[in-house]
Amino acid sequence: MIYEIRRQAVILAEGGSITQETRHWHEDTGVTSPGRPKSDADDYRYFPEPDLLPVEASAEWVQRLRDALPESPVHMRRRLRSDWGFSDVDFQAIVNAGLILEVQSTIDAGVEPVSARKWWMGEVSRIANDRSVEPASLVTPQDIKALQSLIDAGTLTDKLAREVLLGMIDGEGTPEEIVAARGLEVVSDDGALMAAIDEALAADPDVLEKIREGKVQAAGAIIGAVMKVHEGPSGRRASARAHY
Repeated sequence: MIYEIRRQAVILAEGGSITQETRHWHEDTGVTSPGRPKSDADDYRYFPEPDLLPVEASAEWVQRLRDALPESPVHMRRRLRSDWGFSDVDFQAIVNAGLILEVQSTIDAGVEPVSARKWWMGEVSRIANDRSVEPASLVTPQDIKALQSLIDAGTLTDKLAREVLLGMIDGEGTPEEIVAARGLEVVSDDGALMAAIDEALAADPDVLEKIREGKVQAAGAIIGAVMKVHEGPSGRRASARAHY
């Protein structure tokens, strides 16, 4: 108990000695008080073991052992929270979800901390909850790295990436294979998009006139026409709206 550890530490630090005694725990105040001394220590088996020699540990040896110990969980969590730049609430949510190892491995793989947390605490956890399985049984940190790389490269939007994630979980292949099979890649060729926009406007001059008059909502028809031109083989449309 924390109180008793601190009480005895203070006594020893001041040069005193710990009395062998029974102490009472007070739940209401969170402290202990003396009960009765254990005057007959032998009754409690508090006597030297004749077959064990006393050990006198040098400060150097103790320090050597301390340096060889792995990082404690408490120190590790403090360090990771600081390194990742998360708030106490966000970091504690990862700990409570039991996903600190998955998030750490994903970050170590090269994914930004915010993105790693987003995937594991968001879509992966949601799907895992729906299927009553552990998140780590669905994807690996390397899977998340491959998926996030496509987003960072502009190949996928976040919305399309969630669809790819589901395909990965269902065993459809790597993110690249799923993107190719479903035709999900975002069209980033501005020249092709501009040509499609010009063609759509030429085919519907009334819409162009409305847009010039400030009726922005009329652009919806043009956006729809452009998206049809760049529709993938599976019926999924590329993101042309941002280019318009």
